[in-house]
Amino acid sequence: MPKILSDRPNTRLGLILIFSIIIVLAGFGLKLWLKKMKKPGDKKKTEKVTAALPSRPVIDYNKLEDDDKLKSLMRKRKAKYGVEKGIDMIVKSDESIKVGDSTISMEEIQEKIRLNEGEIIEKDIEEKTGQNQGEKIRSYGIYVVRSGNNVWNIHFKFLRDYFERKGISLSPLADEPDRLGYSSGVGKILKFSENMVYIYNLREKKISVDLNQIYPLSKIIIYKMDQIFNFLNEIDYNNVNRIQFDGETLWIPPEQ
Repeated sequence: MPKILSDRPNTRLGLILIFSIIIVLAGFGLKLWLKKMKKPGDKKKTEKVTAALPSRPVIDYNKLEDDDKLKSLMRKRKAKYGVEKGIDMIVKSDESIKVGDSTISMEEIQEKIRLNEGEIIEKDIEEKTGQNQGEKIRSYGIYVVRSGNNVWNIHFKFLRDYFERKGISLSPLADEPDRLGYSSGVGKILKFSENMVYIYNLREKKISVDLNQIYPLSKIIIYKMDQIFNFLNEIDYNNVNRIQFDGETLWIPPEQ
């Protein structure tokens, strides 16, 4: 009888040890079970998801002479406006252009033009989602500056090409002042049209205001095609020498 009583403390200690081991094992098993039950997608919920932006077609000036498909596309676009030699490319606002090593989207150029003009840039939901984007697409004429170019001659070349396609031949001196130093009608048109033309610096990626420093393949001349042709189509060349320009407005006074 005394022997049985003396074994009770050891029995209790053994039971406590067993229960402790069971609890530890149960906790470890529960942890493994919860880990397996965790969904694979739960981790992704905390990760930042970045949607890939749609790529824009690139109109590559460097390939203009050798790429027959690109040449055909440019001829087709130029024919719509009745131009040929005055500009190198017609690029749409949902495309990018590449000149030399520089590539830039027309959307970025548009935004900088608007900022330069003091306009507030607004993008509605349709533009962000790409819905009905065809209604918002605009066309821009691009002339890549060559060595020896100046802005005035570039504009005059564009204007001569436009009138030539309409069957009107401009004299090479049509933009020169008269003997008294007064601007010719063509000269006034060129001066007025500067408000519809922009110089973009590809190196500095900004609208340029310097009309004198032009470096080959570093700057492009941008024409707002719809705007400038709406203006040119209203000009009656028979009255071009009667045109008046006050620095802001171009008009033809009534005959007396």
